[in-house]
Amino acid sequence: MKTAALVAVGTGAGLTIARCKGKSEIAVPNINHGTSARMKLRFFPYELKLRHVFTVSSYSRTTTPDVQVEIEYDGVTGYGEASMPQYLGQTVESVSAFLNKVNLEQFDDPFKMEEILTYIDGLSDADPAAKAAVDIALHDLVGKLLGAPWYKIWGLDKTLAPSTTFTIGIDTPDVVREKTKECADLFNILKVKVGTENDKQMIETIREVTDLPIAVDANQGWKDKEYALEMIHWLKEHGIVMVEQPMPIAQLDDTAWLTERSPLPVYADESCQRLRDIRGLQGAFTGINIKLMKCTGMREAWKMVTLARALNMDVMVGCMTETSCAVSAAAQLSPAVDFADLDGNLLISNDRFEGMQVVKGKITLPDLPGIGVKKL
Repeated sequence: MKTAALVAVGTGAGLTIARCKGKSEIAVPNINHGTSARMKLRFFPYELKLRHVFTVSSYSRTTTPDVQVEIEYDGVTGYGEASMPQYLGQTVESVSAFLNKVNLEQFDDPFKMEEILTYIDGLSDADPAAKAAVDIALHDLVGKLLGAPWYKIWGLDKTLAPSTTFTIGIDTPDVVREKTKECADLFNILKVKVGTENDKQMIETIREVTDLPIAVDANQGWKDKEYALEMIHWLKEHGIVMVEQPMPIAQLDDTAWLTERSPLPVYADESCQRLRDIRGLQGAFTGINIKLMKCTGMREAWKMVTLARALNMDVMVGCMTETSCAVSAAAQLSPAVDFADLDGNLLISNDRFEGMQVVKGKITLPDLPGIGVKKL
């Protein structure tokens, strides 16, 4: 009964009154919905508009294509989304084509999440962002029916959520300096995109403005292991605390050589897409970066956290450019990780939701049920 009382808080589902022997009456969510209820899936495209031009080692962009998803069941709606930055190789058309194949009305119980999401994953060999959109919306729906946020369902302590990095994209020194001034007082750690011939200039420019700790993401930009090791030693001297995906996916042996000698932890991003990738990365990386748009959503992300910990690997949770919907979904995992890069919603000017907040640089989870968002 103690657990039932916990999940009753803030529920969107009906409440019933239960009496424990020798205890006072408490309200618990009524999750025994009639079998006539069926889940209904809706979706529509939504272009995300970036506040600044976003540049990494291989391209620049000012918008990100996105598809918003809703799952309705018995009057309750769960929200999800698929964000599609260029390198994922997915489009609004491909996501829409996948979602058009989804038939959730065949399921009469949203709590059969393993069955439902196994069906979703089996619809194609690809389409991770589209699968993540359905996964997130289903988690939001079920959390709302339970009346609890997912961090509580997973047994996590939200006060353990780390600070999030804030990303500074590759740009001219004047623009980098200005971007850093805008955010330096709001965050406890920055993230800098590197992997070009101007890496040292980027760091030195930021150091003119702030001495905050910095995480760097090379996005596979360093091709030579000796050069990469030299850069990491230089970066450590300038207050960098971790390195993400320093070398190309194909150079796993070189990355293992680098990680063995690196004075900083080295995290896999592009090298780690899904659960099945983790065992092959043990020893080659210090840790992994989990992103919902890569791994098909919250269900697999939670399994990835569990496996990585079992293999004594560190864990980071990240995001793409996303609304607060997907960012807040990923943030439910944040009390279980070592690093967090959950600033994707802060980089856009047309967010549709309010959810996870950054307070004095730290991830702050609301107690709203599900993924913790409300539509604006």
